[in-house]
Amino acid sequence: MQQRPLGRSGLAVTRLGLGTMTWGRDTDPDDAAAQLKAFLDAGGTLVDTADVYADGDAEAVIGSLLGHLVAREDVIIATKAGLGGYRRRDSSRGHLLRTLDASLRRLGTDYVDLWQLHGYDAHTPIEETLGALDHAVSSGRVRYVGVSNFAGWQTAQFATWQRAYPGRAPIVATQVEYSLLERGIEREVLPAAASLGIGVLPWSPLGRGVLTGKYRNGRPLDSRAATDHLAPFVQTYLEPRSSSIVEAVVTAAAGLGVEPLEVALAWIRDRPGVTAPILGARTAGQLQGALRSEDLTLPAEIAMALDDVSALTVGYPEREGLTGPGA
Repeated sequence: MQQRPLGRSGLAVTRLGLGTMTWGRDTDPDDAAAQLKAFLDAGGTLVDTADVYADGDAEAVIGSLLGHLVAREDVIIATKAGLGGYRRRDSSRGHLLRTLDASLRRLGTDYVDLWQLHGYDAHTPIEETLGALDHAVSSGRVRYVGVSNFAGWQTAQFATWQRAYPGRAPIVATQVEYSLLERGIEREVLPAAASLGIGVLPWSPLGRGVLTGKYRNGRPLDSRAATDHLAPFVQTYLEPRSSSIVEAVVTAAAGLGVEPLEVALAWIRDRPGVTAPILGARTAGQLQGALRSEDLTLPAEIAMALDDVSALTVGYPEREGLTGPGA
């Protein structure tokens, strides 16, 4: 699997990452081990998790596999912090450093390669939050830091603050939802990331599973949409506009002789600014299908057609920034 630098940093990661949101809940440890082995066999290195996934059990599953299935130095571990009780955002110094220590215990390691703020906390002073990131890096518990689910101005604010003085830990990555069904980050986040040398890690690159085409004729009983806790997560994209985009993906896949998810992943993987889409498979079989996208490069005319059918509406003032004055 090809590798790419994460933003303007010295950290190289494979251009597909392995997500673990379902590990410890919908994905049992045996299937998680099978997923990790398939990912490693394909040459993958970037494994993404968070302290709140399955209330910490996802990190514990990863920890149980480190040293057993893979050597610690052969995998890039990214985790997140900053969500408090009832999904309240809490980026206070105390909360961040306390949850970092808990993550390290569950992961069974003394450092993580990438530590990401899981959301923007408007109630904690920026200098307190970023001071905690600096401390985590200077203490050796974290190698690189990033953000997740930040708006463009928030991303620029945090990154610029860190660049203001030498010695601060730079923001090298932003993890955001991005797919053919959700291109909102193209308005502000992608331009900010490109300007500031920040790598983009798209989550849900398959449109929460909808771009696989599995929901074209209903809701399969073994799908996320059939579960109580994930049905609302999928429902967002079960609407007419999404259906037209899915049909375009299915048509392109049929013409290329591949699966729809391979087309959707190849499109997002090769978008400007993207470092590595995060694959969130529930089973090892699903992951194997996604990994086949590594061998696919979309013909230019197909990529352009998918761009057109999923085109983002951009108006003032974003249009000015993207195309220049007078557009």
